[in-house]
Amino acid sequence: MQTSDFDYHLPEALIAQSPLAERSQSRLLVLPATGQCSDAQFSELPSLLQPGDLLVWNNTRVLPARLFAHKASGGRVEILIERLLDTPLALAHVRASKAPKPGSLLILENGQVVEMLERRDALFVLRSTTSNWTELLATQGHMPLPPYIDRPDTALDKARYQTVYGRIPGAVAAPTAGLHFDAPLIERLQQQGVGFAEVTLHVGAGTFQPVRVGNLAEHRMHAEWLEVNETCCEQIAQTQRAGGRIVAVGTTTVRSLETAAQKGRLQPYRGETQLFITPGFRFRVVDALITNFHLPQSTLLMLVAAFGGYQSVMQAYAHAVAQGYRFFSYGDAMWLERQENA
Repeated sequence: MQTSDFDYHLPEALIAQSPLAERSQSRLLVLPATGQCSDAQFSELPSLLQPGDLLVWNNTRVLPARLFAHKASGGRVEILIERLLDTPLALAHVRASKAPKPGSLLILENGQVVEMLERRDALFVLRSTTSNWTELLATQGHMPLPPYIDRPDTALDKARYQTVYGRIPGAVAAPTAGLHFDAPLIERLQQQGVGFAEVTLHVGAGTFQPVRVGNLAEHRMHAEWLEVNETCCEQIAQTQRAGGRIVAVGTTTVRSLETAAQKGRLQPYRGETQLFITPGFRFRVVDALITNFHLPQSTLLMLVAAFGGYQSVMQAYAHAVAQGYRFFSYGDAMWLERQENA
């Protein structure tokens, strides 16, 4: 398929700039395996689940990964941490009028200093000279809102650009399907007999990068670190034996589980993935998916189309635009069941 096959028209007014007052107030577009979509509210999610189903979510937590600095010469610099390496090193995107050279010092807003050590393709290895990165980000970092949110981050984003269950810091973008869950909704699902399991995938800034080739076969996915542990694998196996469904909360969870099953069956996995899921992919683990709406021509939309069926998903997106759904990170959600012939 071609990248252009995944284009659609999105009015700018539908790009959500802020979260709703309550997480579970979002709308939910339901796309069953029949391909006929319908409109619902996210608070109605329990009606789509059955006792014995297993929700699997990504427990990563977003780092306050955006930093503002200036060079010793005075030029302004914006830093976006991609991944924390061995203390005191980090891998980062650096925006400046001229890329800093090895040995350059970048001075943060409070006077702390970061040194650029080397360049790795489009990324830079930075060394904190005055404190470790965890402390530095806690005091100086801003929440790394996506590029389509056209405003500075606020105190509200520190809480709302996190899932309520995120606990392992490492992401620079939120696993946004999970932003719709709040404590009362989770409690309702527990009382209903729905199970919960966790994976970890630290979402990188590459999730927002466009596909720059026309032929999908030529695209190289960015690498992201993940872990699917033995406990999660055992929960999934027990659920499948009992006839329950595996419901992934977000595309990051899908990539985690399907990466861990690439040898034919699900098994514990810890390391990087560059799995690129497009129509024709054989899903081995996931039966249903909860996800937000994704950018035109993005790898995330391609994954969703692979799961729910290309024609059905593109028609559902057209329906969402016509009905005024809110799009992207702070937007509304979809429920999809896997189409076997997708």
